[in-house]
Amino acid sequence: MAKETKKETETKKQEKKSKQNVHEVVIKIDGDVWSKALDKAFIKKQKTAKVDGFRKGKVPRDIYEKHFGKESLFIDAADSVLQDAYTKAMEESKLIPVVQPAVDLKSLDENGVEFTFKIVTKPEVKVNKYKGLKIEPEKVEVTEEEINHELGHLLEKYTELITKEEGSVESGDVAVIDFEGFKDGVAFDGGKGENYSLEIGSDTFIPGFEEQVIGMKTGEEKELNITFPEDYAAKDLAGKPVVFKVKVNEIKQKQTRELDEDFFEDLGMEGVDSEEKLKEEIKKSITTQKEMDVENKYIDTILEEVAKNVEVDIPEEMVEEEVDRLLKRFEQQMKMQGISLDLYYQFTNSTEADLKVQLEKEAYSNVLYRLMLEEIMNLEKIEVSQEEAEKEAEELAKKYQMEKEEFLHQFGGIDMIQYDLEMRKTIELLKELNK
Repeated sequence: MAKETKKETETKKQEKKSKQNVHEVVIKIDGDVWSKALDKAFIKKQKTAKVDGFRKGKVPRDIYEKHFGKESLFIDAADSVLQDAYTKAMEESKLIPVVQPAVDLKSLDENGVEFTFKIVTKPEVKVNKYKGLKIEPEKVEVTEEEINHELGHLLEKYTELITKEEGSVESGDVAVIDFEGFKDGVAFDGGKGENYSLEIGSDTFIPGFEEQVIGMKTGEEKELNITFPEDYAAKDLAGKPVVFKVKVNEIKQKQTRELDEDFFEDLGMEGVDSEEKLKEEIKKSITTQKEMDVENKYIDTILEEVAKNVEVDIPEEMVEEEVDRLLKRFEQQMKMQGISLDLYYQFTNSTEADLKVQLEKEAYSNVLYRLMLEEIMNLEKIEVSQEEAEKEAEELAKKYQMEKEEFLHQFGGIDMIQYDLEMRKTIELLKELNK
């Protein structure tokens, strides 16, 4: 027999360790409980059952079973006792699941139903080193160049558009246009607009469109020959040549603002009425943002370094559940931008499976850090009292201008507030222990 390699031995150890966290609990529901579940299932079915010679809802039980079979009641009966079976599984096993348990139907007949619950419990976590790593945050500096760059953005933001009385469209101008697109002489959906303000050079339209508008004058009409990109989202237009009929209604030219009284009035920043004061505010804003970025990076670096000293076999179910959570968060972010997931998949030529693969690395790190912090929290005996959690809930509710009860409902309850505070305390301790 071939000798087992070190890698194969280690893999088997990991598999065995992983299986210790996965438990199968079989629960059988029978007797009177099952009989009542079948009765309940029949009452439900009876309401819609159609049998010749009987009015709807009046079919006797024996006639129903002869006509449809006893088996037709089993699934509904099983569904009605599933929650009780789950509760029983938790009580009997005394296990604490870390993800929603999976359930399979092991057996089902007129005598009862058997469920198999797959319960994944928290894996063993060993943190070999989490002190004395000597990690320092980066120093925050703001240069004059950064301040001037942001000042330029502000001036750009408050730029005024002045109607161009003479001349033609140039790069940087805003052309107010009517347009309509035709493919093979027929107008296509989504290809028409009126009085659309198009900034030339913004690349917001398909390649070739803005370039052909350059040189047009107010009132001028022109046909633009355009070919859609091969990877365009609308498949019927992808790679196809089309004609856009365009009319320029108005040309607007950007007028750069000066740091004068009118500008500071439009800016509306209290106490800011000079270039010097504005630069001070800009520096404060950049400093605050940089400090937040540096702090987040500092925490990430500490977690990454501590994680290198952690031994844990994370069940794939925990990672999968975290991937689903991240997917929902991503969907919410897209909705805020007015984009559905289906539209996102269409634009990126991807699928949900592709997106889940992209999220796996982040999901794994999230689970690893959570388990790691929980273990350090236990080692350091970090606790948050009920009073602390209640106070935090009140402050957060006030911050978000919500009633406390409504805030707790959305956040997940006082236990989640307590857990969140414990995690934050643990991270703060790690910062102190690793300076």
